[in-house]
This record gives sequence, C-alpha cells and structure tokens, in this order.
Amino acid sequence: MSAFDAFQRLRAHLQRRIVGQDALVQRLLVGLLADGHLLVEGAPGLAKTRAIKALAEGLEADFHRIQFTPDLLPADLTGTDIYQPETGTFRFARGPVFHNLILADEVNRAPAKVQSALLEAMAERQVTVGAASYPLPRLFLVMATQNPIEQEGTYPLPEAQLDRFLLHVTVDYPDREATRRILVLAREEALQQEAESEPPRPEPVRQAEVFAARRQVLALTLARPVEDYLIALVEATREPSRYGADLAGWVRWGASPRGAIALEWVARAVAWLDGRDYVSPEDVQDVAGDALRHRILLDYAAEADGVTPQQVIDQLLARVPAP
Repeated sequence: MSAFDAFQRLRAHLQRRIVGQDALVQRLLVGLLADGHLLVEGAPGLAKTRAIKALAEGLEADFHRIQFTPDLLPADLTGTDIYQPETGTFRFARGPVFHNLILADEVNRAPAKVQSALLEAMAERQVTVGAASYPLPRLFLVMATQNPIEQEGTYPLPEAQLDRFLLHVTVDYPDREATRRILVLAREEALQQEAESEPPRPEPVRQAEVFAARRQVLALTLARPVEDYLIALVEATREPSRYGADLAGWVRWGASPRGAIALEWVARAVAWLDGRDYVSPEDVQDVAGDALRHRILLDYAAEADGVTPQQVIDQLLARVPAP
C-alpha cells in the first residue's frame, strides 16, 4: 500500500470518529505531513481531545495527554534526574514529553517556565535537563489547546512561542445535522461500552509511511508564480498599507520567514492530500489564515477598533493579486 493510500485510510478513520469537524481533521493530517505542531482554540466539548486520540489510534505511535495547570513544573513535562544511592549516580527518568503525540491541554494555564520547556521540545526536538540533552522521537507532534472562554488564571503564550506552532486552528460549533450524527455516534459508543466490546480499529499507519509521505509532499511542484504569490502574501502582512490606505497602521509586526516556510509546507500538504502533484494558489489561500493568524501582531489602534488578525488576512487575500 502506498503512503497516499495509507493517509486516505487514516483520514477515513478520523472522519468516522470526529463528526462535524472536517477542518480540524484535515489540519491534523496537514500538521503530521508538514512535521509541525498545532495550537487548537475552541470552546469545551468540540472534540479537540478526541481528535488527537483518534489520530493516535490510527498511527503506529504512542500518545500522552498532559493537563497544564498553574502548579505544573518543568520536570513534570521533561523528566528529571533521580539519585540512586546504591551506585551514587543519577539516572534520568523521562517525562511524558518523550511520546510521539502530545496533547498539551489548556497550555495557557501553565507558567512561563513550563511553556519554555515545551518551547524547547517543539523547536529543538530535544529536552535539556542539567548539563545533558536528550533527543525526542523522530515522529513528534504537539497539539496544544486553548479555551477562549475562561481567561482568569491563565498565562498568555508569548509571541515567540506562538511562532513555533505551524498552525493556529480555531474550532467552531458543528451544524444541526452534524450534531444529530454526534448523538448517534455517542449512543453507539455507549452501547459498545455496556457490552464491553472494543470498537474495530484500523490498521495503523506505520511511521515509515509517514516519513515517505513527507518526502512526497516536499517533492510536489511549486511553480514560480505560485511561489511569488506566497511570498507576496507574507510580505503584505508586514506592509499592508501597500494594498490600501485603510490598512495603514493595522500591523506592528508581520509574519517572519518561518511563517513563509510554514505557509509553503502546509499548502504542499493540502495539495498532496487532494491527490495532486502541484501546489495551486487555492491551496495557499486555504491555509493562509491558520498559518499566519498567530504570526501577526496588531497595532494598538487596530485592536481598539476591533480588528482581528483574521480580518487582516482576509483583506490581503482579497487584494494581493493571485496568479
């Protein structure tokens, strides 16, 4: 079976388990293909945790959920050195971050030191404890969640850490028909639990197939006009006034070169999932919001006027000429 067929099987599994959140399912697969991390924001009960668990079920990978709280310590995340009196030496006990898939639940509830430890793990793919560094697994994906409703007792993520996330995905409520299907699925799963029967699980996608898929994604054709369009969008986040006097003063800081890299990789992943061997301008437009939203820092005046980063991106998508 090809890597593409394996991912289509994985997508079908996720769509069976996650109802009414097709965009979240696609973004999870895109993050896996582009080797990046996701920040998912949405109200409680919208299947964020369920989504990453379903992804772990369909992969040859291990999973761990970390509940971020104000009293969490960096060692609770990374692990720590344990003294062994019988030998007079220290042994490193690995923390939960050494799993393949990590759910950092309510990441903004942890203090800055814990967020910094997670930042190193995400950016450097390693953990440093004392004078020693320990590599993380080659397949390593963090999905961090934020609750936009409750802000009391939270520690907002700094811009430097936000930039480490490949995508910032917002999850909304499902429509009426999707809600009806969710009720049916919940009843079926409850009946299976009462009968003490395990639901059928798909054949897991092997890690070798994930790495093969990533190579195929990077080999897709990116025509020069599409590349120029992608670069123009990123540059427009830094100088939006070039596309209209009404946009002047909206943005203090735009997307960095890391943002351009993220935009290209996720556009490639979207094209590959659709079965194409080339990237189109529509692919870039599809992911521009999630790839750039958290990389734009608005001016105070724009914030006072109620302007959001997504509105900036929407305006730029409408005004930057596409090939």
